[in-house]
Amino acid sequence: MLNFELLRAFVAVAECSGFHRAAERLNLTQSTVSQQIKRLELETKRPLFRRTTRSVTLTDDGEMLLGDARRLLQLEEAARQRLGAPRLSGTVRLGVVEEVAGGPLPSALGRFAALHRGVKLEVQIGVSAELIGQLNAGRLDVVFAKRPLGTAKGRLVWRERLVWAAADTFDVIPGAALPLALYRERSVSREAALAALQEGEHAWEIVYTSPSLTGVRAAALAGLAITPLPASAVIAGLRILDAEAGLPLLPDLEFAIYEKPQPDKAATALAAALLALAQGPSRPTI
Repeated sequence: MLNFELLRAFVAVAECSGFHRAAERLNLTQSTVSQQIKRLELETKRPLFRRTTRSVTLTDDGEMLLGDARRLLQLEEAARQRLGAPRLSGTVRLGVVEEVAGGPLPSALGRFAALHRGVKLEVQIGVSAELIGQLNAGRLDVVFAKRPLGTAKGRLVWRERLVWAAADTFDVIPGAALPLALYRERSVSREAALAALQEGEHAWEIVYTSPSLTGVRAAALAGLAITPLPASAVIAGLRILDAEAGLPLLPDLEFAIYEKPQPDKAATALAAALLALAQGPSRPTI
């Protein structure tokens, strides 16, 4: 039987397209992950990855194994939780950014509630900086938010592209100031967009602000402005502005789990359930 630990490393490398990011996700060293993949390839007697100095991609055998590996890990996790879930009670205060609340969060909370019927959940939606501030002030127990650029705090769940989004009918006018729709408060997306523009040559102006993802996305849909969004938040009616538009490249977003110091068992269990999203078969959709 294939070792679940090795399968978990295999799925992480496949989804992260590399050993370094997979090691971050699994909280292991890169050499440990590399050794686990070598052990799995010895067990299966098949090469699972094509490795170059620039990329790591699945072989045909790796592609075939990936779907089975995900299903096995999901079954193992479900069985482990059903058999080993402690009887918990109390209230957990969860803060979550809107990008996650509109995507994978409901299914994760549903599974958690089914396992821990004695735990009550209080969920607050906001921007990352506000939620992390409330966690630090003791008003939240767990936060699922975008990780501030350049920091390693929190536990990484996934990365995805931050892109410039605009209405299908929007055209970038050469020489004209770019109209921007941004979060009203300080946010990871806002700061990343402004930093990129300040290093570029485009003139720009903020013409619309909102405290929510729904608000900035509505402005883009209306053709009022362009806005920086996670790739998963680009919906029908919006398009990603490619390199031909001449806009500066934006950094990847990192979504991470934060816990208060000395969390109780219910909060720890919820954080674990949310971290399990990293083992999901695909990135979140909104």
